[in-house]
Amino acid sequence: MSEIQVWKYVIKWGLVQNPGLPSDPTTFSKDDFNVLKNTLQQLIPFIEFTNLTPKEFSDEVLPYKKVLPKELYKDLLTIFLNSHPDSRPNDISKIQKINSKIITFQHAELISKWISKLDITGKSTSLYEFKLILRGSRDGFESDVFHEICDDRSCTITIIKVKGNNQILGGYNPIEWKSDRNYCATKDSFIFSFKNGNDINDHILSRVTNENYAIFNDHIYGPSFGGADLVLRGNRGHCIKDSYEKQIRGASSESILHYGIRCDCCNHTVRGMRWKCTSCEDYDLCQICKTKSHIHLHPDDHVFELVPHSRTSYRAP
Repeated sequence: MSEIQVWKYVIKWGLVQNPGLPSDPTTFSKDDFNVLKNTLQQLIPFIEFTNLTPKEFSDEVLPYKKVLPKELYKDLLTIFLNSHPDSRPNDISKIQKINSKIITFQHAELISKWISKLDITGKSTSLYEFKLILRGSRDGFESDVFHEICDDRSCTITIIKVKGNNQILGGYNPIEWKSDRNYCATKDSFIFSFKNGNDINDHILSRVTNENYAIFNDHIYGPSFGGADLVLRGNRGHCIKDSYEKQIRGASSESILHYGIRCDCCNHTVRGMRWKCTSCEDYDLCQICKTKSHIHLHPDDHVFELVPHSRTSYRAP
């Protein structure tokens, strides 16, 4: 199947999922485009647009340009406007350099295979383009900086260098980041770690298991995966297994009890993750209650922090 056929089938599928949308994109409203964009955003990264001819791009893709991520659309315009109408541009995704101080081309190749769910021992036929949009050492680590730059962007990869050692952590989010203090569902996100940053074979790949809590959006946090699987706030973070299949750093918290601490929602002794309100004198939540709607009954300007295990806990037998 050619790439233009793939694109046509994707559009057709998106319209079938939303029967209220008109068949002619020239009659779409802004809301119509947003509905189709949200439906297709997890499929767009798998389409090799650079395998299209400029004529195919102009005739079939441009009418739906508003469903494409803005950066992707700008890149495609640059490519196709400078190409012969019947030629196929070189695949810009096949690159050998990565603008990163943390990962190499080999890391990017492996992550690309994870995104496409390919056999990691096989030869890569298509490497995604890795475009740097935020660098903590350059732009700052503050959460508001992250959301200013990354909100409304989909298909992003977070790369983290752990201070004091050679470990690399990261995560892939196929959907858009937001600041609305809500969990978002996706079945295609994952987190990962390289114990020795230079050795790509020494890695842990952890795919999402609880799709409804795959991504957490909140203006006071940076990129956040799951309940606490990989969460950043400023230049600090934590990794505690919750909504993903594996613990990517350190020991699992599942057997940790916070002695004498009861959840102010369910009244059970807190096991695993303990979340404490930084504004209230004595208000704690367990992980289960924190991920439920009860958290939204608390004042919006109150912040919950994850209490380290060593402060109140012991390992249950």
